[in-house]
Amino acid sequence: MLFQRTLARETKVGGRGIHSGKKVELTLIPANSDTGIVFVRTDLPERKEIPAHALRVSATENNTGIGEKNYVIHTIEHLLSALYALGIDNLLIEINGPEVPIMDGSAAPFIYVLKEAGLTHLSQHKKFLVVKKELEVKLQDKWAVISPCDHLIIESEVVFPHPLIKRQKMSFQFSPTNYIREISRARTFGFFKDVDMLKRKGLARGGSLDNAIVLDDFKVMNSEGLRFPNEFIRHKILDVVGDMSLLGHPLLGRMKTFRSGHLVHNQLCRKILSDPSNYEIISAISLPKTVEEDLTMLDLHPSLA
Repeated sequence: MLFQRTLARETKVGGRGIHSGKKVELTLIPANSDTGIVFVRTDLPERKEIPAHALRVSATENNTGIGEKNYVIHTIEHLLSALYALGIDNLLIEINGPEVPIMDGSAAPFIYVLKEAGLTHLSQHKKFLVVKKELEVKLQDKWAVISPCDHLIIESEVVFPHPLIKRQKMSFQFSPTNYIREISRARTFGFFKDVDMLKRKGLARGGSLDNAIVLDDFKVMNSEGLRFPNEFIRHKILDVVGDMSLLGHPLLGRMKTFRSGHLVHNQLCRKILSDPSNYEIISAISLPKTVEEDLTMLDLHPSLA
C-alpha cells in the first residue's frame, strides 16, 4: 500500500533567490496526513498559511509564485518538483523572504536535503488525481495537452534559435528513481543577451553562473559545461513536474507540451480542476499494480530515500 509521506525530522536550507537576489532561509517541518504542502512567510507580521495549490498561483513570468498582495512566495517550482519526486505529500514550509532559494538551479540540492532529513510514512493512504478525458491549453504557439493514462508520462519539446538547443524532445515516464537519475540535476537556463532586460523587469537579480546555465550567442558560458547534452529539455520536464504538483495530488495522465511555460502549465491545472468530470480522486489502494510498482521504487531502493 502507498501511504502519505512527510519528513522524518525538521530541517533547514538557505540560499539566494534567483529573481529577488535576496538571501532566504527555509524551515521544512513535518506535517500530518492530508495537510498538503503549505508555505508561511515568517518575515511578515501576520502568520498566513499559503497552500501550494494551482488556484493560489498569482505569478507565472519566469517562475511560479503563489499567494496575494505582500504574502507571495516566488520560484516554488524546483522545490515542489523535488517534493513530488520523493513522494512527500505533507509539509509546512516556513520562509523568511519572498522567494525560494535557487540553489544550483536544479532540484538536486533539495533532493539531497530532503533525503538527509529522511522520509516517514503516515497513517493515511495517498490520493491520486486520475485524468478522465483529454484536455488542451493553447497560447499562441505554446500548448499543453493531457489525456488519460495509467502512469504519469511527460512528453515535452522546446525550440530555441540557439545552436546548442535548436529543437529538443524527451519522453519521460515518472518514477522516483527515474526522476532522480534523469531529471533532478538539470538546471534552469537563460541567455546572456536577455540579462539587462530581465533585471529592468525586476527579475534575475540573483542569477549567476553558479545557479543557472547561461548561453551567449554560440556556447555555454559556464566553465563546467552541461550536465547532459539535452539538459534544457530535462529542466523543462523538471518544471512541468513542479507546476503540475500544484493539483494537490499525485497525477496519473499522459502530458504533452510544446514550448510551454509556467502560465500554460497553470492554465492546464485550472482547466482540469474546473470541471469534476475531468478527473477522479482515487485512493492508492485502488491503483493498478503496475502503477504501484512504479511509485514504490523509493521503498525498494533505500539509498534513494
